[in-house]
Amino acid sequence: MPKSIPNLIICNPYDEPSKYWKYNPKIHEFEKMGGRRPAGFIAYTNSDMQYVEGEFVKIEIVERIRKELKKWKKAGRPGITSITRILLEHWENKKRREKRLFFCQLEAIETLIWLHEADTPERKRISVPSDGGEFDRLCCKMATGTGKTIVMGMLIAWQMANAVMNPNDDRFSKNILVVAPGLTVKSRLQVLYPNNQDNVYDEFDLVPNQLYDKIFKGAIVVTNWHKLQPYTDPPYSVTKLGTETDDVFANRIFDRANGSVVVINDEAHHAYRGKRGKIDKNINFSDKDRLWIEGLDRIHRGRSIVACYDFSATPFVSTGKRAAKEDLFEWIVSDFSLNDAIESGLVKTPQIVVKDDSAVLSKDKKSRLKHIYMDDEVKRDLSSHAHPSKQLPDLVRNAYMLLGRDWREIKKRWDTAGSDLPPVMITVCNKTSTASRIVHAFLNNDFGIIELGNKANLLHIDSAVLKKAEKRNVLGSTDQAEKLRKMVDTIGKKGKDGAKITNIIAVQMLSEGWDARTVTHIMGLRAFTSQLLCEQVIGRGLRRASYEVDPKTGLFQPEYVTVFGVPFAYLPHEIRNGVPPRPTTPIKPDPNKVNHKISWPNVDRIDVEIEPCLQIDWDAIEPLVLESAKVITMADMARVIDGETDEKNTTTVDMRDAESQIRMQRIVFVTAKAIYHDLKPNWKGNSDLLIMQIIKITEEFIKRCLVTVPDVEESKFRKKITVMFSMDKIVAHICKAITDVSVERRHIRLNPINQTRSTSDMKEWHTSKHTSHAVKTHINMAVYDDTSWEITTGYKLEKSDNVVSWVKNDHLGFSIKYIYGGILHDYYPDFLVVLKNGVTLVLEVKGKDSTKNKAKQAALDDWVTAVNLEGRFGTWAHDIAFDPNSILRILQKHVTVGNRLERYVRCPACNKITNTVEDVVKLFGFRNLDGFMKPQSWCRRCRTNTTKKRKNSSS
Repeated sequence: MPKSIPNLIICNPYDEPSKYWKYNPKIHEFEKMGGRRPAGFIAYTNSDMQYVEGEFVKIEIVERIRKELKKWKKAGRPGITSITRILLEHWENKKRREKRLFFCQLEAIETLIWLHEADTPERKRISVPSDGGEFDRLCCKMATGTGKTIVMGMLIAWQMANAVMNPNDDRFSKNILVVAPGLTVKSRLQVLYPNNQDNVYDEFDLVPNQLYDKIFKGAIVVTNWHKLQPYTDPPYSVTKLGTETDDVFANRIFDRANGSVVVINDEAHHAYRGKRGKIDKNINFSDKDRLWIEGLDRIHRGRSIVACYDFSATPFVSTGKRAAKEDLFEWIVSDFSLNDAIESGLVKTPQIVVKDDSAVLSKDKKSRLKHIYMDDEVKRDLSSHAHPSKQLPDLVRNAYMLLGRDWREIKKRWDTAGSDLPPVMITVCNKTSTASRIVHAFLNNDFGIIELGNKANLLHIDSAVLKKAEKRNVLGSTDQAEKLRKMVDTIGKKGKDGAKITNIIAVQMLSEGWDARTVTHIMGLRAFTSQLLCEQVIGRGLRRASYEVDPKTGLFQPEYVTVFGVPFAYLPHEIRNGVPPRPTTPIKPDPNKVNHKISWPNVDRIDVEIEPCLQIDWDAIEPLVLESAKVITMADMARVIDGETDEKNTTTVDMRDAESQIRMQRIVFVTAKAIYHDLKPNWKGNSDLLIMQIIKITEEFIKRCLVTVPDVEESKFRKKITVMFSMDKIVAHICKAITDVSVERRHIRLNPINQTRSTSDMKEWHTSKHTSHAVKTHINMAVYDDTSWEITTGYKLEKSDNVVSWVKNDHLGFSIKYIYGGILHDYYPDFLVVLKNGVTLVLEVKGKDSTKNKAKQAALDDWVTAVNLEGRFGTWAHDIAFDPNSILRILQKHVTVGNRLERYVRCPACNKITNTVEDVVKLFGFRNLDGFMKPQSWCRRCRTNTTKKRKNSSS
């Protein structure tokens, strides 16, 4: 089970999905499941604007249709017309198609064909629920960006070719009405006209040559819902035509073309009538929703609707408040959700803010950037009707600075790659006055991103002007509306008016169907009362810029849209019984992260003893100068013959051959042993402690170059020999400078059963506290108390290069005993942090100091001192942060100082020796020995050379 998902794209876009990501709310992790994601949606609820997990509602009819569709296809698709068979074979021909159709597109059209043409017992057993009206409706639920327009083109070709070739088959019609929710979508759908220069039939090769002329023999009408309004006489008209009959109404829509009608509704969630077959008076329908469905009813009465095909990414009652089971269109027959689209790479992957490094979080312990508008200060400020020049709230300014800098980095990459188009940022505001303030801030470069404040490339969408143009149903009703509409519709299109737009600021919602492919950043500055609304807003930025498949994986490369302020949850969180309980998370060690294990001595108590201690005044001691004149390192041997030596033939005895065996450590030990014997008679303490102190003093004496042999500096070996043969002088010199004093010594007394404990010892437990994923901790999730400071600290520890591992001290069993008010207490520090120099830092985070806190820190200081004196458990330090912004400074301080660290390390392979902490870090590094950080035994170079030799020998 992955702890993080490197790439959400796991399915080939041209084949049926065979796996999907499933969220496990018990452990807050994702599992890659085999098979296809069930058809359905998440029925989210909300309380006090704080989102909780929702119930997964399965669409049972779609699941049944999927199974039967596979059987039917395997059986050779019995019952279809010869025309339909030609079309299906053409669409599925992988070899000759330059642009292959996506699986979701083929599945959608095949489902509609099966429901209309299949003549099997299984088909007859499936009854699609009605919307309550007099004509049949079938809905294809397809995520934004998955190619609904292409499916509409396939549908038109299927209906039109069959109607022309089989004129007596009343299942088909060559009169096609396509209804759009506005001028933007209507403009985009012009490609459904076969005579359009950019028509979808030619671009995606939807019609084989033998049927191509058939799609020109019918009547295709693409209009927006305004056309479905009943005609009324102008107030001052001389000619009074009166109320339109249903026949006249249908003739006006179809320009007198005869025959039955097939209707295609784009963004069909606006065409809803209610449960009783009539407009539901209990639902607050907009004019669009009411007039849309009433107009279709009139067409059916005047002309007869053969079938009505609905397309929508969000086929719910268009209340904008919820996405509940009772709001879902019951006539959905095909489902390809946003999750499916993301996993197949058909759309951009949304990225939302989950953490930040501030010390203030939202009420639900999330980053305030997730739903900016719900911050108390922001909501209060943006709800007012402020002048455009009024400065925006700090959180809004902070958010734009972050988002803007990310936009700038994306633009640099695009420019380097030679892109002709810039990335686009869009802002969705709560009201017109807010939009004006944001425009003013960008033009005045308040956010430090001058490119986004270029007036020529900034588009302020005046929703009032667009609404007026929509209502009149005339694109060029005013010069202002025409110019604005043309600019909006051509954003991200080369050579068009909107090609260079980089920054769009709009109110409430951008137009549905807006298909700019260059959107990379979205800012939400309004209330989002449902996940449905979140999905609709983010849908404006989901369309991909490129559809090139990686030849190695067969998958699309991911593209991203970064989102601030929209609390979007696009992967499912399931609950039982439809009731969202307070979730609990299991907390336990993660075996895949054992390299971040942290151990500590299991101290039962700390004993304080008065012990003698050796001291030496290094500043007062004089250097000892030795001469090597009397030292012999080499001699010639001659044979004795007849009482005389044969000096012509000699044999040399040379001590230099044994240089590698005469080590300075040995000399130090011998010297220390001699001093020990001199001092022992008068020593009143522990003998082992005496010899340890003497060794350290002797080692330091030699390393400080207080022993010099000036006449042999060119020979290190001769210096060693001189020092070795001058023990009496060295011992006498050091002993004169040594004094003994009495000091307090703290000795740790370890638990006799478990002398050490570690993060591996944690038993699994469950919590409803705030949890967060982290990479550098051994525990599966970091658990925080209800304090923003702890969450911020965890974020900074995770991001810091100075930190190797860290853990939040919760249920670990790491505690320090201290006395306060005459009573013994247990103190649980907040964090254990292993730094890159091997120090284990005990870190506490406090809002303010107190006498009780001082008692805790004093006990912790005693514990750290005693553990460091013991020497077996690595090097420890402790600190306290009264301000989250001081965390990084504290970490750097303990990495830089490291004064208790082992400084003298020797490599047994090359004899390289370190003298400073910095050398240990640079030349050796550290390793995790059962949770304790220790210097590596071998230096980095020797370890590397050994690894290379092993590889070479194995190859």
